[in-house]
Amino acid sequence: MKTKVAARGQVTIPKALRERLGIRPGTILEFREEKGRLVAVKVEALNAVDKYYGKLGRGRKTDDMMKALRGSE
Repeated sequence: MKTKVAARGQVTIPKALRERLGIRPGTILEFREEKGRLVAVKVEALNAVDKYYGKLGRGRKTDDMMKALRGSE
């Protein structure tokens, strides 16, 4: 997959990679150079709820999901 660097140095991460790697708005990436290559590493979220983002089944009520996360179900 290829992408073009914009005038302000921004790039778009292809959708397939974002989905596969769990990169969503607000995800923090750490950039570094290794042997002439640009490497981006996803920084693990500190928020306990973030690890469940997108994992809960659809059609469940928010209250039910929160009870399950809190272990009170």
